Amino acid sequence: MALCCLLRPPRWHLRPPPLALLGPDRSLRTTTKGKGKKKAREGCSLPDPSWEERLANAVTPLWRLPYQEQLQVKYESQRKILQTLASRLEELGIDAQKPGGLCCPLQPVVPSPIINGYRNKSTFSVNRGPDGNPKTVGLYVGTGKARNIVCVKANHMKNMPSTHKQVAQCYEEFISRSPLDSCILFHEGGHWRELVVRTTSRGHTMAIITFHPQELGQEALATQKALLREFFTCGPGAVCALTSLYFQESTMTRCSHEQSPYQLLHGEPHIFEELLGLKFRISPDAFFQVNTAGAEVLYQAVGKLCQTTGDTVLLDICCGTGTIGLSLAHQVSKVIGVEVVEKAIEDAKWNAVFNGISNCEFHSGKAEAVLPQLLASWEDARPLVAVVNPSRAGLHYRVVRAIRNCRTIRRLLYISCKPEGEAMRNFLELCCPPDPRKKLTGEPFAPVLAIPFDLFPHTVHCELVLLFTR
Repeated sequence: MALCCLLRPPRWHLRPPPLALLGPDRSLRTTTKGKGKKKAREGCSLPDPSWEERLANAVTPLWRLPYQEQLQVKYESQRKILQTLASRLEELGIDAQKPGGLCCPLQPVVPSPIINGYRNKSTFSVNRGPDGNPKTVGLYVGTGKARNIVCVKANHMKNMPSTHKQVAQCYEEFISRSPLDSCILFHEGGHWRELVVRTTSRGHTMAIITFHPQELGQEALATQKALLREFFTCGPGAVCALTSLYFQESTMTRCSHEQSPYQLLHGEPHIFEELLGLKFRISPDAFFQVNTAGAEVLYQAVGKLCQTTGDTVLLDICCGTGTIGLSLAHQVSKVIGVEVVEKAIEDAKWNAVFNGISNCEFHSGKAEAVLPQLLASWEDARPLVAVVNPSRAGLHYRVVRAIRNCRTIRRLLYISCKPEGEAMRNFLELCCPPDPRKKLTGEPFAPVLAIPFDLFPHTVHCELVLLFTR
């Protein structure tokens, strides 16, 4: 225990807690919009659902269904997406209709090995709760447009582990005693903002607290950081047993490490996870699939679908900490990873060295800047297989164009958590007839197989792996 904690009373006792406290937690910055709100009410057996039920219906709308029924709902959803893709391809003059109106065969949804508490990352907001408490730590119900956003504690959420809920509860306890206000609207002042909690199967826990500095000077900021450290190391928050405690000053909605560095207040700079027999280092803002057990199943399938040989080169686009490339490195001659988050690339390089993998190289930068340059000078005669795992925003057009125009790439796996969104645009760009005006001169791809993986039980989402060949 720190000497300071033994010599003087902790400062968090200087201010009494608020009169009303619920229980906290949050994971996804999810709001209930139009249809979602209607579905939330329809899915509830009570005429006037509680706030907890509203939140569950908004974030995890399938939580009431038996798991096998959840999988069937998701299968039907993916089937409609493939039907839409087939119709869109038909509009482009491509005969893509297969049995059932699909663009390619659709396999059953692969279930998650873990159904409850599977998330390894949760993001909690700070805002007014149902009781009016402006320092409620939880998830959103409502919309900004309707001006009816309410922050509801997430203790009851099925997809979130108890560790995340405990850290959120402690964070609320801390800010409830702080003389500084929560930051709900930037221009209205306030300081305390969101909390991100990351955990691993090795028992590691990382907490990242975002703080709006407003007009505070360096001395005042140092005081707040010291109070946070004290609370989570030798105060009530010590029960969380944090491996890492980070603090980020941010005047923007989203801020990268390069824009505003993550400041380590306590513990280790990284947490570690094991996946498919490999050890992975994770930084505060590095991408890692939120369902570790489900990711293992996904990556094993990806390895088989790639149909690599000993001389294959694997192109891992949007590689994060290198999980896909490193897990497949043993079955290819070389792995080339590209990722925009610089810290994630540092993790990927460390992961390769630590695991004794020497046939990988990782490039930091935007894929639309790195990939065209990389492939334009590609003269390697070895087979080249590409795996892309972009965010919901999909791939930049220049990335798709570089893939299309690289004749060596004959096989492409597209992994998407929202195939009905921007990914659909990418699918059409990959498969459309050559168009010199758009500089799409390469031979088009064709979808040949789709496999959904349920990495998000209780929600309507899943990861769709779509295999393209040419």
